Amino acid sequence: MSLEQTQKKLNDYFSEKLDAFGATPKGVDYNGPQAQEHRFEQLSKVIHPEQPFTVVDYGSGYGAMFDFLQKKGWKFEYYGIDLIEKMVLAGRESHKEFPNAHFTTDENEVPQADYLLAGAIFNIKLDTSYEDWQAFVLKTLARMNQLGTKGFSFNMLTKYSDADRMAQRPDLFYGDPLFFFDFCKRNFSRDVALLHDYGLYDFTILVRKDV
Repeated sequence: MSLEQTQKKLNDYFSEKLDAFGATPKGVDYNGPQAQEHRFEQLSKVIHPEQPFTVVDYGSGYGAMFDFLQKKGWKFEYYGIDLIEKMVLAGRESHKEFPNAHFTTDENEVPQADYLLAGAIFNIKLDTSYEDWQAFVLKTLARMNQLGTKGFSFNMLTKYSDADRMAQRPDLFYGDPLFFFDFCKRNFSRDVALLHDYGLYDFTILVRKDV
């Protein structure tokens, strides 16, 4: 299956999730609000919130990351980008009272920002080969690096998932955290953190460029 075919199927998959569960964690394929918030907490560690900042939510869904950041009381301008129009429309509708929340399906409308956060956008590869999906991930990371001027973060299912407790599904991508840490260290910044200690079957990488 080509990457274009995979993207079309993923659009259909997430549109069906949104139709079934609405603007909720299950609507973007999270197990529930606690797992979603726990992952957001790791991703947001790349941010220095002492001063107002701009942030791109790459694969924003309906904008749950905006709600998470807003609850912290931080001052920020938010740009959510998602390829699925239904998600963007849901985000605009549920955040129409917030002048600092912007949603689009067009990446050309997304400005460079201080930070970029990308949660769970690499997990589902469907029938795409491991090698082709990994190449796609690396290309996407390079684009994310361009958009986040002070830093960016992303998470991914880990190849260290316990085989006896969780069978690895062939339609999911389980990344090698050491490979991606090394790639980010060599290509983006000397200040890279690998977080793999928060009790879930994934890891988070923070790339900081403002230190």
